[in-house]
Amino acid sequence: MDITLRALSVLKEVDVIACEDKRVSSKLLSHYGISKPLLSYHDHNADQMRPRLLDLLRQQKKVAYITDGGMPLISDPGFKLVRECQQEKLEYTVIPGPSAPLMALCLSGLAPDRFLFCGFLPSKTDARKTALQEIKHIPATLVFFESPKRVVAFLQDALDVFGNREGAVCREMTKMFEDVQKNSLGFLINHYESHAPRGEVVVVIEGSSLEPTLDKEELEVLLKKALENHSLKQAVDMVSKAFGLSKREVYQHALQLKSEKTGLL
Repeated sequence: MDITLRALSVLKEVDVIACEDKRVSSKLLSHYGISKPLLSYHDHNADQMRPRLLDLLRQQKKVAYITDGGMPLISDPGFKLVRECQQEKLEYTVIPGPSAPLMALCLSGLAPDRFLFCGFLPSKTDARKTALQEIKHIPATLVFFESPKRVVAFLQDALDVFGNREGAVCREMTKMFEDVQKNSLGFLINHYESHAPRGEVVVVIEGSSLEPTLDKEELEVLLKKALENHSLKQAVDMVSKAFGLSKREVYQHALQLKSEKTGLL
């Protein structure tokens, strides 16, 4: 497991360590000769445990929060802990460490200058395709977390929505069986249909062209969505900037949609 000298120093100094799984964390701490009280803090008990952790901080106790792998707060309940520390003005910091999304981005060989971390998408095909459709035209490399059991289904939905873009499936990063497969989405689907993936998976997919094009129907869908929660001017700015389109063209379409909605000519 990757860990920094600073992280080890902090773990030796704190009063309590909150962790995802005591069994996993105990092995890590034992390996480095660290013995501290452990408190479980994970998705299923976060709401009950968070007040206890905050109370320890109010008592000036030093509390560390670690996860089973990767960077804390990325797709885990640490985010809410940070938010409540902010609200109560309790002091906290972050100790840099391994991050699966960034490591996968670098391993993938896909453009790293602009990227969007999308986390876990919905597990059902229809909802997943809707989520993929919303990011289809983003001109940035896309990074996803996915269950190994759903990798093939995810790749198939991505192929249906994006077309046969380049992608990479990164597994078990920093571990003994680290593996990266980079190829077209179609190739990756065929590969994993006959070689079921195991372990923790990050999928990286190339972004849309830097000169995206939208047909009239796609533009109207995006504008309708933007107009639900934003003014006409804001919706036009958002869509034109996101997809590199002429503001004048987008404004004309938005005006037409607005008129149709209100029944005005």
